[in-house]
Amino acid sequence: MAFDISLVLLVLGVAAWTIAARDTFAAVVGFVTYGLLLALVWVRLQAPDVALTEAALGSGLTGGLLVGATARLRRAEVLAADETPGVAFKLASAVLCTLVSAGLAAIVLLLPEPAPTLAPQVAANIAATGLGNPVTAVLMAYRAIDTLLETVVLLLALVGIWSLAPNRSWGVYPGPRHQADSDSALTFTAQLLVPIGILVGIHIFWVGSVAPGGEFQGATILAAMWILAMIAGLVDAPAVSRRWLRLVLIAGPAVFFGIGFAGFFAAGAFLAYPETYAKLVILMIEIPVTLSIAATLALLVAGPPERITQQ
Repeated sequence: MAFDISLVLLVLGVAAWTIAARDTFAAVVGFVTYGLLLALVWVRLQAPDVALTEAALGSGLTGGLLVGATARLRRAEVLAADETPGVAFKLASAVLCTLVSAGLAAIVLLLPEPAPTLAPQVAANIAATGLGNPVTAVLMAYRAIDTLLETVVLLLALVGIWSLAPNRSWGVYPGPRHQADSDSALTFTAQLLVPIGILVGIHIFWVGSVAPGGEFQGATILAAMWILAMIAGLVDAPAVSRRWLRLVLIAGPAVFFGIGFAGFFAAGAFLAYPETYAKLVILMIEIPVTLSIAATLALLVAGPPERITQQ
């Protein structure tokens, strides 16, 4: 009990510090720390799948994106450092935050007793998916449309990042080119960690059908290994005009949509799976989705295309 109370106070303290921090980089560090603490909270709540997702996506990848954005906005931050919001703006922000917080609290407190749920029906039919992990079964069967839309949103986010590039840079290499230094600790760490990380990412994906894990968690680890290799200068990001890259990016959503429409003929509904082959069909979706998510996340961190050559 004492540990849980301390953890809650620490989470609230880090959240307040992150909001109050004036320096962008300090705020990003606070955000990453906050995400890691939330992952620990989910572990304490016995939700390891959510904890893995929070650590990988909520803190890890999002933190990396924010660090990159901070570096790009450093000059603008210096110019805006002397600007102080007026009293009216501060008051309006405080009122808006209070209203949002009160609304969320009211939604939670005014829920009917008992709260409406489909959990009994899901539990009674979840064995039909053939999956031993109930979280993966729910995400790929009962909430399959949500999962499909998440993959589409990631792809649209990447297109939005690429659209920030000027017309002359469209189709070239994204982000800066990092040069490898054979004597640096970063290069040594990348050479040592990347092969292990790839195996861990594949394992996290594969065990997701029977244990905590899944395509999003595994794909995030694979993307992190690609990002580490790029930062260390071991590999370079491919040009965004490469046909094979675009095929990898759209493979997951395309297969997901294709199997979803095939459900009309095989099981009578969109994204319905024939019970005999449900697990096989879900794996057929998850494999290309994992590859697409990994490539998308790594390219999101790489940024918009800006280099004509690989040098």
